[in-house]
Amino acid sequence: MVINAEVWNYIYLVLGITINLLYGIAILFLWYVERNITTPVERLSYLTELYAKQEHGHEGGLAHLRKLCDTIPQGDEIGALAVSFRNMMGEIDDYMVNLAAVTADKERIATELNVATQIQASMLPCIFPAFPERTEFDIYATMMPAKEVGGDFYDFFLVDHDHLAVVMADVSGKGVPAALFMVIAKTLIKNQAQLGHSPAEVFTAVNTQLCENNEAGLFVTSWMGILDVKSGEFTYVNAGHNPPLLKRADGDFEYLRARPGFVLAGMEGIRYRQASLTLQPGDVLYLYTDGVTEATDANNELYGEERLLQCVNRCSSDDPQQLLPAVKADIDRFVGDAPQFDDITMLSLKIKSLKPNEEGSDPA
Repeated sequence: MVINAEVWNYIYLVLGITINLLYGIAILFLWYVERNITTPVERLSYLTELYAKQEHGHEGGLAHLRKLCDTIPQGDEIGALAVSFRNMMGEIDDYMVNLAAVTADKERIATELNVATQIQASMLPCIFPAFPERTEFDIYATMMPAKEVGGDFYDFFLVDHDHLAVVMADVSGKGVPAALFMVIAKTLIKNQAQLGHSPAEVFTAVNTQLCENNEAGLFVTSWMGILDVKSGEFTYVNAGHNPPLLKRADGDFEYLRARPGFVLAGMEGIRYRQASLTLQPGDVLYLYTDGVTEATDANNELYGEERLLQCVNRCSSDDPQQLLPAVKADIDRFVGDAPQFDDITMLSLKIKSLKPNEEGSDPA
């Protein structure tokens, strides 16, 4: 069968038209892809790069980028992505501004807490030997707060030439509120003691004062003793605090247990009772807060009173400046990598000699 020239011409014409039509469709498709996909994606990529380089919080630069986002055609997925990116820019910029403000506040608070830590540390007696001119006793104390500032405090001071007062206390709670309450309690106790009041009278008066306007509901456990350095008579009072440990010169440490009174600032109208004993040269008193006995290891096991008693009796020296570091080292070994949850405060008083009465003075 022979195809004539007219048929071939028709075939060529159809093929030409088809090829040109396909070429036109391809051109239109490429133009559509360029206009609606490639160019918007490139522009979005360019905007992303510009946004990454700009300074956050600069409102003028952000407004310019938002205008450029609006030039991207809407109505498809890329347009929706551009709208999302524009909104994201605003949210990120607001977040960065807020983050800068929060960071500045945190830095300011950290600085203030650092100053507060220094102030609190300076409020406690921290220069040792504390009374280098006194040969009748030796005293040493430490405090390690769990946070920047703590609610524990110790104190020791001469009421007069012949009477030494020692105080150990723990305010409920932690952090700044407890530290503020600690300052008030410490000041009140010292002021009342320096008026010449007995330990029971001091705590009775301080409790009354602390109960006034105590809207935060904080309270203080405290133990206080006053030593007569002439006679060795030691009068003490306990307001819900941990029992101290006492070591006689010829014996081991034992808990000095006595019926404690109610906590300070816990209830109005409480009257405290005191007890007394006589200390002799070589006797050692060890005071502490519950951060010692309630120190916990990774298994939530408490350090405990029994382990503390074994530690102080195992210590090779009863010198206060060696005893306290030895106890802290034993606590650290027990706790291991577990975090410190409570303040650890300790004080040790050792009687070295009793001050003889001056010739012609009244022994009483």
